[in-house]
Amino acid sequence: MRLLIALLLPWLTFFTIGRPWSGIICLLLQLTLIGWIPAAIWAVYALSQYKTDKKIEAALGRRN
Repeated sequence: MRLLIALLLPWLTFFTIGRPWSGIICLLLQLTLIGWIPAAIWAVYALSQYKTDKKIEAALGRRN
């Protein structure tokens, strides 16, 4: 679901993963038609990093 949000409303993705400042910057970038594609790419990349961070936290949590 977040991937669909990242493609359609990139700025909202940053708010769902707890990065509001990036969301505001992404919204400003998205306001231009040319900036929509870089904003969507940035949101998908940030979402993948968020998922990776969660997997690492889960793995380290199981070790302790």
